[in-house]
This record gives sequence, structure tokens and C-alpha cells, in this order.
Amino acid sequence: MQSLEKRPLKQTLTHRYRWFNRLIAVIALVNLFLVVFDLTYVSCRNVYLLKIPSLTRLYDPIKGIEPHRETQSYLDTVSQLEAQVLHTGLQSSEAENLLVQLQTKSDEMIKDNPFAGANKSGTLEKIKNVIRDHMGIESAHQAFREFWSESHFNRAGWQPEMTFFHTQIAPLMRTNYYRRIGIDGKFVDHFWQIDLVFVIIFGIDFLCRTFLLSRQQIGLTWRQALVRRWYDLFLLLPFWRWLRTIPVIIRLNQADLLNLELARKQINHDFVANFAEEMTEIVAIRLITQTQKSIKQGKIVDWLLQPHISQKYVDINNTNEIKAIARRILHLTVYQVIPKIQPDLEELLHHSIYAILNQSPTYQQLLKMPGVNQLSTQITERLVTDISQTTYTTMTTLLEDPEMGEISNRLIENFRSALAVELQNEQSMHEIRSLLIDLLEEIKINYIKGIEEEGGVEKSLQEATQIRQIIQQK
Repeated sequence: MQSLEKRPLKQTLTHRYRWFNRLIAVIALVNLFLVVFDLTYVSCRNVYLLKIPSLTRLYDPIKGIEPHRETQSYLDTVSQLEAQVLHTGLQSSEAENLLVQLQTKSDEMIKDNPFAGANKSGTLEKIKNVIRDHMGIESAHQAFREFWSESHFNRAGWQPEMTFFHTQIAPLMRTNYYRRIGIDGKFVDHFWQIDLVFVIIFGIDFLCRTFLLSRQQIGLTWRQALVRRWYDLFLLLPFWRWLRTIPVIIRLNQADLLNLELARKQINHDFVANFAEEMTEIVAIRLITQTQKSIKQGKIVDWLLQPHISQKYVDINNTNEIKAIARRILHLTVYQVIPKIQPDLEELLHHSIYAILNQSPTYQQLLKMPGVNQLSTQITERLVTDISQTTYTTMTTLLEDPEMGEISNRLIENFRSALAVELQNEQSMHEIRSLLIDLLEEIKINYIKGIEEEGGVEKSLQEATQIRQIIQQK
């Protein structure tokens, strides 16, 4: 019998193969970090280039990124100039030729804007602002021509100016890049080659888990098991990789590496509070509005007074429930309630008779006669007992009398008919309908107002939480 029982997946996989669950969860977490890194790499490349340049040299080829030929040629020419000055000095013809090349390249860089391809036009503007501020010249073209001149280096000093270039301008130029485009018209991206290893692992794990789930739970097909593990499908998608956050969080929670119980309770609490409050208001408003509509159309009167005449009224037991309820309440009152409260009724009747007799002058004169006082008390108590017992006996006799039942039914029917006739009076009906509709409208407004003033469903949820805590403590 035990082998036929359905065992939950968390018991069979999480406990029996806890180490495997945690291993897969950690692998999924590592993959998610790589996905986030890949998705944000291009936007954060400047930071990586400045802080971890070795990382950009490693990852740029994966994203199809390479140094831009124009800006890289500019930086290579600067390196050639530095080497030439170190070898022959600044006054050599070779150094002069390189200075002229840098002036030309500066004009071409400002004119052609090689930063636009990488969506870094703002970087070029920053370079222009830096050189203008440094040289004190409004034109960026003129500022670069003046900067790459022998006279400027002789005046300002070769080493300080080159230090300025390498710390203020060269880092900005290095952030520029060129990204190759594939035959599909999109940027080259080889991240799928890294991600494919993880997808294969997740795919094998997904198939094994769903297969075991379908074998361990009777009546569960493999297709149904695939649907039950729907969130794992996000680990296999080659697009929208950010959705892998969902299965990673679920797997970490299942592997007991992340406790989401508090978050789950808070989410459920907020959802239930908002949903319940809105639903309660909608249901109440809808119910009251429907009742108002029924009153305007006269359906309420038909249902209460002549339910079997209404064509739209559905009778499920061929019984007049109003008569049956009235008869049942009457029987409970006579046979069950009155016997239990009869002493109280006799005491009330005794007190009432004494109060009436005490107000009578004749009775007060009789009390002054010898022996009449005690006799009066006995007569009063006997009278109270006889009245209560006679009344109760009469009521039970009448209820058990078949003829009395017919009379009472005829009384109820005549009362209903007479009331129905009187309610057909247009003036009376209009007045009653208006009063009922206004009453329901007031109830509707004050009900919603009461929910808001009393804290809504939030207060009820807090009370429910306190009750559950008390039950758990017991």
C-alpha cells in the first residue's frame, strides 16, 4: 500500500538527493550571474576597462568587440611620437612629422566622430571639453593643433603634457570600440557558446526530474510532469535569459539555500489584503445594487408574497419556505423555549398582577381586613399559576389540533393576500420602494466608509494572524 501512495517531490528529491539539488542550484546561480554580467557588460565596459582591463581583453572577443581603428591608430601614433622623442628628441624631423599627423588625426576625429558607432558621442564631447579647458581655446580643432605643436611642448614641458594626455584623454579614447555585425544583421555575440554548457546540464536535469516525478506519482503522465515543472523551462531558453531569475530563486529555496518563507507570507498577506478588500466591497455593492434593482422592478414583493406565481422563480422542493419557517419557529417556541422560561414568565406575571392590584383602592381596603392579606397572596399565586399553565396548555392544544392548523394556514394565506392587495396601491408601493432604496444606498455608503475607517481587511488579517498564533501556542 505504501508503494501506491503519492509521495511529494520535495520528499523524494530534496531529502534523498539533497546534495544534488544544492549542486544544481549553485550551478543555476552561477549561470544567472554570468547572464547578468553578459547583459550588462557593454554598458559597464568603461568601468571594467578602467578597473579590470584584463577582464575586457578576455571578454571583448566574446561580444565581438575590438578597438576602433581610428582611435587606436591615434593612440598608436602617440606611442610612436613618445618613442621618437625618446630616441631623437622633439626637434627632429621625424617627431615633427608625427606631430603633424596627430594634428590631422585630431581634426578627422572631431569631424568624423568615430565614437558614434559605439553610441559614445558624449565621450567625444567630453574629450573636446577637456582639451579646450586645458588649452584655454574655444575651438577644439585649434586646441588640438596647438597641443600637438613643438612650441607648446617647449613652453609647457614634454613630460607634464604627456602625463595630462595619458591621464585625461587617452582613457576616454580607449573606451571607444568597434563591434562586429554578423550575417544576420545583429551584433556578434558568442555568449551562447558559454551558455550552451549550462543549458545542456539544465536540460538533462529537467528531463530526469520530470521522468522521476511521473514515475513516483500515480496517474501523473510525463507531459503533466513537464507542465508541473514549468519554471525550469526558463533555464533552457536562449533568449529572455533574465527570466532565469524565477527558477533560480525557486531552486535555491527548494535546496534550503535560501529561505523565502517570510517573503512568501508577506506577498500572500499583501495580495490577500488588497484582493479581499476590493472583492468584499465589490460583492457588497453588487449585492445591494441588485437588491435595489429588484425592489424597483417589484420582484421582491412577488418573491415574498407570491413566489410560485413568478415565472422566473425557481422552486427546488415544492415547499413554501416562509410558511415552513414560521411554523417551525412557532413549534420551537411552544415546545422548547417556553418550558425553559416559564418560571421567569410566572415571576413577571406575578409582579404585574401585584402592581395592578396595588394601584386599586378597593384592594388596599381589603388588605386592612384581618386574614385577607394572606388569602390575597394565595389567590394571586394561584391565579398566576393557572394563567400560565392554561395559556401553555391552550397553545399546545391548538398546535396539535388539525382544525387549528387549517385555521392558522387560512389566516396566514388571508394575511398574505390582504397584504399583497394593499401593496398594489401605487402610492404605498412607491413610498416603500423609495424608502428601501434609500436605506440600501445608505448601507452601501456607510459599509464602504466603515471598511476604510476601521483599517479595511488589514485589521481582519491581523486578527486572523493573532488567532493562528494562539492556536499554535496551545
